[in-house]
Amino acid sequence: MKRSLRCLCSTILCALTLSAADLRDSLTFHSNFDAGTDAVVARGDKRLYVAENYKAQANAQPGLTGDGVELAPGAGRSGGALRFVKKNTRAIFYQAAKNVAFNAQSWTGTISFWLSLDPDQDLEPGYCDPIQVTDKTYNDSAIWVDFTRDDKPRHFRLGVFGALASWNPQNVDTNTSPLFLNRLVVVKQTPFRRGQWTHVAVTHSRLGSGAGSARLYLNGQLQGESTRVTEPFVWDPTRGAIRLGMNYVGLMDDVAIFDRILTPEEVQRLSKGSW
Repeated sequence: MKRSLRCLCSTILCALTLSAADLRDSLTFHSNFDAGTDAVVARGDKRLYVAENYKAQANAQPGLTGDGVELAPGAGRSGGALRFVKKNTRAIFYQAAKNVAFNAQSWTGTISFWLSLDPDQDLEPGYCDPIQVTDKTYNDSAIWVDFTRDDKPRHFRLGVFGALASWNPQNVDTNTSPLFLNRLVVVKQTPFRRGQWTHVAVTHSRLGSGAGSARLYLNGQLQGESTRVTEPFVWDPTRGAIRLGMNYVGLMDDVAIFDRILTPEEVQRLSKGSW
């Protein structure tokens, strides 16, 4: 009996170790903000960039400069975090080239990060996008999550949209069009709280192939799926960016990108900090 238990424990430990190694092998980017803003894992440029706005992205300089956003030693889940002290209107981003495994024919991967805030108390008026991954804007070949502007409490949404000219050829107002709204994953009652950390994960599959999809998880629990992503994704690789904290106020930690879809079990492990 004791030998059987030892064998079982050894098998479980081996499986967990292999799974953790597989996660690390799939990791293309990870910034934990413990010792600075440079990513601790980066297949591309590891530096954080800042510009006045995304129209001036080409003039961005490396390093965290200016006021309103700061490193917060000891404020993270285990170590430091990135603190947005006031509504952030600047471009703060990492280069996506190689850090994101973008593939115009079949873009697959996972985005993982942590937030700590009270959306209704901390955020200022307007939409807030903690993360956008794009080379243009939120409705044109982009993956993002946001807090809504007017809802009480604020809703949390996932948006995944390919080339604007393909999914919205008439260029109608995206904020009111069913073409836009019916594609979103919307969470009306969220777990976000000031003083505690909420894990966010987005898995996306085969974007650009004509049969794309994406899922949103909060604290390891599936919130919904978008299965209507049929349009192409078109990027200028030199402008692709992992955009952080657009209009955001609060803490952010452990921004990570993987080059494959994580399983629900792996997302659950990430949400418990086990990787």
